[in-house]
This record gives sequence, structure tokens and C-alpha cells, in this order.
Amino acid sequence: MSNIRFRTLEMAMSRPRRQMPVFPDRISDYYGELTFNQEVMREYLSKEAFNSVIRAAELGEKIDRRIADQVALAMKAWALSKGATHFTHWFHPLTGATAEKHDAFIFPTGNGKAMEAFNANELIQQEPDASSFPSGGIRNTFEARGYTAWDPTSPAFIMDRTLCIPTIFVSYTGEALDYKTPLLKASSALDHEATAVCRYFNKNVTRVFATLGWEQEYFLVDTALFNARPDLVLSGRTLFGHSSAKDQQLSDHYFGIIPERVIDFMREFEYEAHRLGIPVRTRHNEVAPNQFECAPVYEEVNVAVDHNQLLMHLLEKVGKRHGYTVLLHEKPYAGVNGSGKHNNWSMSTNLGDNLLSPGKTPQANLQFLVFLASILKALDSHSEILRAYIASAGNDLRLGAHEAPPAIISAFIGTQLSETLDLIEKLDKKSLHRKSEGNGLNINIPKIPEILLDNTDRNRTSPFAFTGNKFEFRAVGSSSSCAKPMIALNLIVADQLKKFRQEVDQLVADKVELEDAIFQVVKKYVKESKRIRFEGNSYSEEWVKEAAKRGLPNIPDTPHALKSLLKKDAIRLFEEHHVLTEREVRARYEIKLENYTRKVQIESRVIGDLAINHIVPIAIRYQNQLIENVKGLKEVLDSKTYTALSKNQLDTIREISEHISVIRSQVLKMTEVRKTVNSIEGAEKQAIAYREKVVPFFEQIRYHVDKLELLVDNELWPLPKYRELLFVR
Repeated sequence: MSNIRFRTLEMAMSRPRRQMPVFPDRISDYYGELTFNQEVMREYLSKEAFNSVIRAAELGEKIDRRIADQVALAMKAWALSKGATHFTHWFHPLTGATAEKHDAFIFPTGNGKAMEAFNANELIQQEPDASSFPSGGIRNTFEARGYTAWDPTSPAFIMDRTLCIPTIFVSYTGEALDYKTPLLKASSALDHEATAVCRYFNKNVTRVFATLGWEQEYFLVDTALFNARPDLVLSGRTLFGHSSAKDQQLSDHYFGIIPERVIDFMREFEYEAHRLGIPVRTRHNEVAPNQFECAPVYEEVNVAVDHNQLLMHLLEKVGKRHGYTVLLHEKPYAGVNGSGKHNNWSMSTNLGDNLLSPGKTPQANLQFLVFLASILKALDSHSEILRAYIASAGNDLRLGAHEAPPAIISAFIGTQLSETLDLIEKLDKKSLHRKSEGNGLNINIPKIPEILLDNTDRNRTSPFAFTGNKFEFRAVGSSSSCAKPMIALNLIVADQLKKFRQEVDQLVADKVELEDAIFQVVKKYVKESKRIRFEGNSYSEEWVKEAAKRGLPNIPDTPHALKSLLKKDAIRLFEEHHVLTEREVRARYEIKLENYTRKVQIESRVIGDLAINHIVPIAIRYQNQLIENVKGLKEVLDSKTYTALSKNQLDTIREISEHISVIRSQVLKMTEVRKTVNSIEGAEKQAIAYREKVVPFFEQIRYHVDKLELLVDNELWPLPKYRELLFVR
């Protein structure tokens, strides 16, 4: 057992359980204790200041400088009472992660002493270096100035004795350099358009906000084993590895008993999450061995996005304490299920109504159908934009792999709703039964009042499935920021609601009664978006063929998916709703392409290094042992016996030689192709070349390496195997 892999395996198996801290008995006793939430603000702020912050968060009103001074003093006092020593503006740059620069709460007093200080200027705005963050050409590397600005819609929190203030991040010239800025703008656009539509039904609606409940899937692997796999360390996934004899085929891990060591880890990260006000509620084993999932209660979309970014950090941070490394890659292991981040999305009003909850009256159900039909129409019109905003090198490996929705965007709404929409498509004006109750709108369509919550089975193969009172966007990758799909989804729905309102108002101007106008546009949208609805198995080859007949886009890889962002209608969409300018859209397109290229480039280099410097030398060493054995047999056996007994060894030697030869040849070809591709100018051309010319080598090389894994002596093989990575607790 001298092999480094075996020593690593022994270390992983003999790791003692971590001594668990003592947690309070009730979650409610410590929930949100590290957040500057409304309860804390009521305690530390004047009534005037408190109301000003709430109006800023809910209505977008500006905070007066005098009020900002009060908030800064209150934040400082609260943070110091919690042991904080530093503060930071916490933002979401275009790396997809979060960023922070810490400053201490000190100001020299001139007598060799210092005092704690924090003022409105430091709360509202800071100037971090913007030159090294991705900008897509918006910023030159020698232009360092960027600004972070306080986002009062998301509460400040304390992490590692540092007051973290959620902020947006923009360039010196005002362009967004983050994901939060366009998310807030897309949410504002949705609020404006959805509120206007709601007021057809209820004049008391003054605000609509998107809600999000994410489900985070992840893998755990012992850190010792992780460190022994250079491919996991450098790329986040195993680039080689033969499947284990047993993995997920018995379905015995899914919803099974959670291992003790994993439970300890979960309890601790949930404790940390609850202290930060992240409403994590659900935990369970997922389908693949060592795969798990957690999920919170839904929240307003901006806060939910912040909380998911925080939770991903907590998973990794707490995992290290327990000897685990958390894998958030969409496909860390070939042959078993990958990981997604299901985004459960809906819309709520200031009155507390969920706009995707079917109601108990014809009026409420007509409003529900207005939003349902508009969402389906938006999905049909802009599915390529939604596809582009979930595109990544990691997600390309997961989508359509018979474990996740395909790259074809479609919607599942269930049997009863489908029948209802089919009925609406056939109804004419004479089929309607209208009655008036007070000043409210009330249109009675047969069977509509029968719509019930959760009235149909769920379709786990659909990328965009209605689940009773929300849509579950299942195609989002596990490592992705929730902000990306939420920007796209909020924007396309806002745009469609604007068009809905314009069409209704035009019909009313043409002397059509409001009730009839609403129904006519709903019916039109139902008919026009019918092709996007699919109730069957989205994993099947039959659906791929059917989708092609319907004219639905099937874009399997990132470089081609991203092209839709530069179409005139996409740029019009972002500019018209003031979410991103054309320059910002093009910059993000360049960043996404460069990110894809660099990730594939890294994987290519790791494959070459592992194959030539780790795998081939070990295979040759084992081959030499076989050769020496064959030579020894020849010396001690007669010719006939030798011929009979040495055949298997000679066949193995030849087989190893063939695999080694192909590996060397393919790695050399891949390296030469990569050099050529690296010389290509233009992010789009280079990304497409990497996808079409470099990526195909990956599976070719892997096939032969994985065959060697089955041939070479187990004690010599240098990398932890799948049976070890997936099953060591």
C-alpha cells in the first residue's frame, strides 16, 4: 500500500468525525442574528430613518444624505456589538462569484490612538479597482476606476467579523460591471409592467415583485481524495475515470438515510445559513452517490440571489471544516447524474397575492390566465435568450444527458391547464358568460373556476414546468449565479406584459369592451405559443424530432447559444426596458465567450498533462512488469507450456501498447490544434473553434485512458477511482 493513492484513501477513510459545536435548541432563537434586518433597524434607527430605508427598498425612493448618516451610524453600532472589526462592499462581478475589499472600522485620532468610524460616504459608495474584473472591453486594463453603490433592497450581514454591505458595481462611465445591476433593472421593468396589468383587475395593486426559491444540488468528496485528483482541483470535474461497477443504478441513494458525517456537515452549514437569514428548510440525498440538495423558502428575487451566492460560499467554507470539498460543477462525474439549480419563480403583489395561483372566482382565474398566457408567449418568443442565459461549458455537459432537461426550451403546464387553454383557443364571443359584480371585472369562462393548485403530476424532464403556483426553471446549472436566468426571465416577461397591455388598450381604443379585449389577447397568445407547450418526456429522441417539426431551437453548446444575444430583437429588448445598453450586451457576450474558451482550454491542458505525465508512465511501468514476467516464464517453461500460458500477458501488453500509442497521438494532435485555435482572432470564432475542433479530442483520449484503468494493476493506478470518490464517506 505504498502507492500515494492508497495513502490518500487511508487518510480519507480514517478521518475522525469533527467535534461538533453546540447549537441552540431552536432555530428561531438565532435566525437572522447576523443580518441588519427590519427588527434590528427598528431598534437602531429613528422611525423616520427606518421608513426611508423601507421605501427605498420597496419603492426605489432615494435616501436623503442625512438619513444615510443615521443608517451608517446604526450599522456601525450594530456591527461592533456583534464583534465586527471591518466592513466591505459585497458585490457580484462578471466572474460569476462574489467580491469584497475589507476596510477596518478605524480612524487615527492623532495621539497614537484610533477610534471606530464609519460614515454615509463609506456606506453609500466605494471605489474598488475595476481593471482586473471582466468587462468585455468596456474598461481598459489601465483604467482602474469603478464604483460600488449600496443596494438597500438586500440586508447587510456579518461574515467572519466583517460587515458586508450588498452593492451594485458599475464602471466610471456608468456601465454595469456586475449581475445585480441588470437584475434590479429587470425586476423594476417587471414590476412596472405587471402592476399595470394587475390594475385591470384591482386598482389597489401598486407593486409586483418576482419571487424565487432555488434548489441547490452539489456533490461532496473527501478533501484528501480531491487533492489527489489534479483534474478536480483545476477544472472542477473528473476528466478521466472509468465508471464504478455500482453507482446510482439501484436508486438506493436518492432520499436515503443521510450519512452521519454528512449530517454533521449539513447541520453546521444550516446553522451558519440561518444566522445569516437564509431560510434553508430542505435537505436530502440526491440521485447520484455523494450527491445532495438543499432548498430554502422562496424570497424576493434579489434577496434570494444574494442568499444563494452566500450559501455556495458557506457550503465550501463549512465543508472544509469537515474534511469535505464541495463540488458545484454541473457534471463532476461522467456516467452519473449531474447537478442543477432549479429556479422556482413566481410573482407576488403588494397585497400578498401570488399571480400564478389560480383563484376561486372567474375574475381571479382570468387574471391568472392573463399572466400564464403572457409567460408562455414570452417563452415562445424569446426562448433563445433564456437558453443563452443558462449556457456554460459545465452546463453543456449536463443538458440533455437523460438526467436534465434538454437544450430545447419548452414548457409543461399539466393536463388540466392544457385542456383549459385548448378550450380557450376554441371559444368565441358567443361562448362567454359575462356578469358584473360591482366595479370589478368578472368574466365567466366555462371550466375555468375548476383550476386547482397542484392539480397535475410534475414533469421532471421539462426545462420550464408549472408546479401549481410557480414555474420551475430546471435547466439552470448548479454553479451558476441565479441572477443570470432571473435577469432573462424577468425581462422577457416584462416585455410581453407590456405588449399585452398595448394590445388590450388598442382594442379598447377601437371600442372593444375591456373584458372582450383581455380575452381576445389571451386567446391570441394561447394559440401563438402552443408549440412551446409539451407534456411528454423531454428526454426522448421523439421529442427532439417533434421539437424540430415545431420549429423550436435546439442549441446544444454555449458558443452557438450565445449568438442569440446579438440579434436585433434581443438588443432591443434590453435597451427598451433600460436593463442593458447595446454596448453592455456585447460586452457580456464577449465575456461569456472568453470564459467558455478559457475553461475548455484549461481542461485541454489538464488532459494532456495527466495523460502524458501521470497515466502513460504508470501504464508503461506496469507493461514492463508484464514483459519481465513473460521473459521469466520463457526461462523456466518449455516452449509449448510457455506459448499457452503467456498468451494472456502478451495480449495485455499489446492492448496497453495500443492504448498508449493512441493517447500519445491524440494528445499531440490536440495540442497542435489548440495552438492553431489560440491564434484565431475574435472571441466568437475562437470559442466555436474550441468547441468544434478541441473538445472532440476529450472523449477520444478519455476512452483509452479509462480502458487503461481496467488493465493496469490497481495498486499502481495514480488517481482515486470513481468507486472511491463516490462512496468514501
